[in-house]
Amino acid sequence: MTTDTEEPSLTIDELAARAGVTVRTVRFYGTKGLLPPPVIGPRRVGHYGREHLARLALIEELQHQGMTLAAIERYLQQLPPDLTAHDLAIHRAVVASWAPDVVETVTRAELERRAGRALGDEDVERLAAMGVVAAADDVYRIDSGLLRLGVQLLDVPLSQEAILAARTALIEHSRAAAHELSQLLRGEVAERDAGAVRSLSAHMQPIVVQALLTTFQRSLREELREWLDDRPADGMSEAGGSA
Repeated sequence: MTTDTEEPSLTIDELAARAGVTVRTVRFYGTKGLLPPPVIGPRRVGHYGREHLARLALIEELQHQGMTLAAIERYLQQLPPDLTAHDLAIHRAVVASWAPDVVETVTRAELERRAGRALGDEDVERLAAMGVVAAADDVYRIDSGLLRLGVQLLDVPLSQEAILAARTALIEHSRAAAHELSQLLRGEVAERDAGAVRSLSAHMQPIVVQALLTTFQRSLREELREWLDDRPADGMSEAGGSA
């Protein structure tokens, strides 16, 4: 596992397998400028990092939205060149929010291909508890918009109860925010025709989602900073306990 600051560690074959595409596709994207070049290591072997994997996931999401390769190329050209894997994941989340909820029925093999990894029975049970997967008769109904997030949560060192509680809190607060924003927009378009309402909604949705992501990230950083500042230093807590 790597972080955004660590050296790339994936070969082109490993990158293609993790992203669920072919090596030929990775090379093609590279020639089109959709992927930055790999870092050349010993024996002139190219190595790829998390940014490449995140960019492939973003390209896949843009394709799901029906964008042509030329449109995807223009979209990516507008992004800052130094985006981290985390930044690209945020862009993908914003793009995914444009689409309606999509529930698909797939086989176990296709589920694992979409997940980008092998899934044990316990993994599938956790995904089902999160509402991402529903299994019946060797077929799986998946929420495509939540699958990648659910798979990432499999590696988070939190209990299932904590993850479900966090999911409930996010849903409740998101619905409350959506309701308030909806009321504001309704006030703005009350006298307009239906076409104007749809146009405004389509224009505002990605902006609102990006704003929510940004404000949530900042709020979470502030909460964590306050929590860490309030914790006593290791030495001080021990000294206080022995006094």
